[in-house]
Amino acid sequence: MATEGETWTTVQKHDGVLSFDDVDHPYGDEDDAALEAEVNGNWTPQEKALHEARLKAKAKRRVRKSSSRSESLSESLSGELADGDSYSSKGKVPVPNDRKSRTGKGRGLPKKGGAGGKGVWGAAGMVYEVEEPDVKDPNYDEVAQGDTVYATVVPEVDERELEKTVNPIVREYFEHGDTKEVQMLLKELNLGHHKYEFSSLAVSLSLEGKASHRELTSRLLRDLVGKVLSESDMARAFDKILKELPDLMLDTPEAPQMLGQFIARAIADHALPMAFLDRYKGKVDCDHARAALDRAAVLLSMKREMVRLDNVWGVGGGLRPVKHLVKEMNFLLKEYLVSGEVKEAERCLRDLEVPHFHHELVYEAVVMVLESKGDTAVKMCKLLQAFWKIGLITVDQMNRGFQRVYDELPEINLDVPHAHSIMESFTDLCYQESVITKQLRDSCPSRGRKRFVSEGDGGLIKN
Repeated sequence: MATEGETWTTVQKHDGVLSFDDVDHPYGDEDDAALEAEVNGNWTPQEKALHEARLKAKAKRRVRKSSSRSESLSESLSGELADGDSYSSKGKVPVPNDRKSRTGKGRGLPKKGGAGGKGVWGAAGMVYEVEEPDVKDPNYDEVAQGDTVYATVVPEVDERELEKTVNPIVREYFEHGDTKEVQMLLKELNLGHHKYEFSSLAVSLSLEGKASHRELTSRLLRDLVGKVLSESDMARAFDKILKELPDLMLDTPEAPQMLGQFIARAIADHALPMAFLDRYKGKVDCDHARAALDRAAVLLSMKREMVRLDNVWGVGGGLRPVKHLVKEMNFLLKEYLVSGEVKEAERCLRDLEVPHFHHELVYEAVVMVLESKGDTAVKMCKLLQAFWKIGLITVDQMNRGFQRVYDELPEINLDVPHAHSIMESFTDLCYQESVITKQLRDSCPSRGRKRFVSEGDGGLIKN
């Protein structure tokens, strides 16, 4: 019987029919035999399908076990505590709010050393260092970093834009003459390594202007050294002007003499180093540059103890004393009466650069008419008419000049007995030539004629 049972079992297996033991022991040693049978190719299609079904079921059980571990753990924990049994892989009862691992894995130590979790700032006794903010951090906020210093970055002026930027500053300085304002404007500009060119541009512009402009430029160079420019920058500026001197002579033929005066004045004002002229001794090939340096050397040798050459450009404009201006205008009028050249008189008056003092010329001209004889009145009327037409003498200056004569006419009459009659005829002539207004002519004072009767009438005035 035993032999028949074993034979039946063996035959059934070869025929593809599984025994009852195979079903009841899916995880036994027969799995290894089944694998060997699969390797040997002895499995039937039915056995192979059943084996795949077992593997899938085993995988599903693993997924369900891992996903429902927390739920099953809480349910079983309540049941075990009620029965008095412990639930843990190591026989330990879990404690509420315990930070140890409950999965049975690891060494049973607290998570993160007890320093983790909500509302926890770290382990006890831990000291945090000051963390520097990272600029590359996406949450970096520049405004919230405390005291922030903001600096305005001014771009350096381009060499091509330098002349357009400097010229308005220099021309405006010629009008107001305030060196501090120029210093403030230059500090706001970022001239960079081209800042020495400001001095060369200022000198070049003054060469084309008046004597007063050159005087203002010399003062500006003196005030800029040590504050905005250095002596080396000033030396570089004059080196550049000496090289450009042939081109400057095309517009200003007297440029070599003027540049020599600039150099002498700058050395006397300590704007240029004392050894500036010594560097060029025997090293100058240009005749014009040599003439400028010789001019500077002569001016410096004439002054003892290096006194400032304050009068190298003369005293121009309103800086001159009033007596000097009156003397110059008298000389101008006398020269005109001799030569009769209106253009020359106009040039001399413009060179004085005192448009606010032209009423003095009108006053001196009228007084000269009262004190002289001949055709002086006609010439003076012609001169005043020419100055009036070109706008050199304004209405206000003309009125002020005549009014001053009107006020002083009684005193003038002491020296010139016929001053009133001469004044009346001269004002009529000026009015006819449209030099003065009708109102100004009518305001001319006139002395009434008092005719007395004979001596026997008792000194009565004849009506």
